[in-house]
Amino acid sequence: METSYIFWLMAVMAAVFVGLGKGGLPVIAGLAVPSLSLFMSPILAAGLLLPVYIVSDIFALMAYRRDYDKAVLKLAFIGMTAGVVIGTLTAHLIIEWIITLLIGVMGTVYALKMLLEKSQRPRLNTQKLNSPKGYFWTTIAGFTSFISHNGGPPWQIFALPLQLPKTVFVGTSVIIFSYVNFIKLFPYIWLGQINLESTYISLFLIIPAAAAVYLGVRAVKLIPEVLFFKLVTWALLLISIKLILDGIRASNLFNTSSVI
Repeated sequence: METSYIFWLMAVMAAVFVGLGKGGLPVIAGLAVPSLSLFMSPILAAGLLLPVYIVSDIFALMAYRRDYDKAVLKLAFIGMTAGVVIGTLTAHLIIEWIITLLIGVMGTVYALKMLLEKSQRPRLNTQKLNSPKGYFWTTIAGFTSFISHNGGPPWQIFALPLQLPKTVFVGTSVIIFSYVNFIKLFPYIWLGQINLESTYISLFLIIPAAAAVYLGVRAVKLIPEVLFFKLVTWALLLISIKLILDGIRASNLFNTSSVI
């Protein structure tokens, strides 16, 4: 595993991204795995960062433990668990660039739809969330979170239309992804994505990640609610576009050097 100074710089940056995301800043944690993918495969990067996610989750849960929507969580626990199970059972079959590309396309289309909409939709009754659409997107979120910690775009496609209050939106997201990261730990160990060397590196990354959680929480409190959700939507769009580019790059579809 690459351990140069540049690697450590990028690893610390990735840890900060994780912490800021867990603190509540819009899907910024989605930059973490792509940053480390410059030095290793996305699968290895996901395994390296999982302990950092879990420790960051602990600090985030302390901050948002009282802010959540019970009905949304009840649905999401079922869907995300199913997604992680599917990811575990199909890990050896997955073509990662296809998943990355599809999630990027879905997130881009949805973010553009949100940004182009002029009228604000009425707040939904979260007591009526027991629907195929909710289970579909949370299952996709659990699956993509298992593959590369990129459950953010599918989750946002599900959660943003609910128009939850700012802190409830963040708190609900923190709780469900804390749960997902914890249950991912066991299949990650089983599949060999976490080992002694990666754990050693992860331990050093916990400190900057924990500090970044605090900064993220403070920032969320200062950002007005309307601006916060605009930032969430724009961040979803930017992350989704990056996922599309990452998928295309990994596919080698436009690699003309291999053409004779």
